[in-house]
Amino acid sequence: MRSLLANTFWLLLPILVFNVIFARYLPSAYKTDQFWKDIPGWISLAENILRIAVMILPLVMRFSISTLSQRVGLWLYLVGIVLYFASWWVQIAFPESAWSTSAAGFLAPAYTPVVWLAGIALIGDTLTISAMPYSSRIYLVLSGLFLIFHNLHAWLVYARNS
Repeated sequence: MRSLLANTFWLLLPILVFNVIFARYLPSAYKTDQFWKDIPGWISLAENILRIAVMILPLVMRFSISTLSQRVGLWLYLVGIVLYFASWWVQIAFPESAWSTSAAGFLAPAYTPVVWLAGIALIGDTLTISAMPYSSRIYLVLSGLFLIFHNLHAWLVYARNS
């Protein structure tokens, strides 16, 4: 049972808690009713299926920082959450700034997760539930596909609001 608790899902909790607490302060284009308005079904479906996979797989990815790549993963994760939180902070604190209204600034909350997701992939390079062969590339590919659809979605929202 203890090994099941030593998973990388715990690394998602600060991000999920942050999102729940601060989402209400984001500019209106990020609000659920506006963000999901008129998004093609194929984008929404792919994004949400991949989001679920990216959130569920860490439940069975073992948390360990005993190897060099896992320690690099921890640093990537830490840098990634700082970048992610900062991308939200700028949108909340300076919503009308040149950065926040630019494509790069508006999309930052959608593309900065690439860093912390890569970190989670490197940290959780083995599974907790099985001796089944596993590679961190599986999580990297799922995360990459999720981010393609998530960023496409964010781009459509940005284009609609520019």
